[in-house]
Amino acid sequence: MRIVLLGAPGSGKGTQAKKLMADKEIPQVSTGDMLREAVASGTRFGVKAKAVMDAGDLVPDEVVLGIISERLAKPDAENGFILDGFPRTTQQAVDLEELLDEMETPLDTAVLMDVDFDILLKRLTGRRTCSLTGQLLNVYFSSQEELDACTSAGGELIQREDDNEETISNRLDVYRENTEPLIDFYRKRGKLVTINAEGTIDEVYERLLEALAA
Repeated sequence: MRIVLLGAPGSGKGTQAKKLMADKEIPQVSTGDMLREAVASGTRFGVKAKAVMDAGDLVPDEVVLGIISERLAKPDAENGFILDGFPRTTQQAVDLEELLDEMETPLDTAVLMDVDFDILLKRLTGRRTCSLTGQLLNVYFSSQEELDACTSAGGELIQREDDNEETISNRLDVYRENTEPLIDFYRKRGKLVTINAEGTIDEVYERLLEALAA
């Protein structure tokens, strides 16, 4: 099973990838994690990435692709992988397709996690962390009991600085502009499946499994 997870920030890609990873025993290949791992390990492309990052620049696509190729060559990716956070643009999708063809590990499916943008906004702007327990809550979706349990015990519901409406709206606009064209890219290749990503984590996961089995 070799898949790419597509979806806007807050659509639940990371959460569902972790469940799928545990269930199917295949790695979730997250761009951020891969970069940190490659830099820490001092791999060929990790060294290149570190030099770019130390200079305060964005890591170029060819270096990211090199790091992906290093990661997918590891034994735990033999039976498949879940790509999360890459590709983000059509050009990256084209480059990734060429790389995976060279490695003889072409993608099976691109899964679009579809969520209404108003709900995404609430998911992201409503996120709070309990200062006592570290539990992640949401002022719109968590029960009043859960919220009260934190505050009644003397805790605070803390909002991340970048979870304000202006920043979130900007992130969603960037997604629309750069990443939404990937939907057409994979649809034209007959690899796109779309699932309704609204509802509980388990409900969405059931839909994901059904879509992948179809």
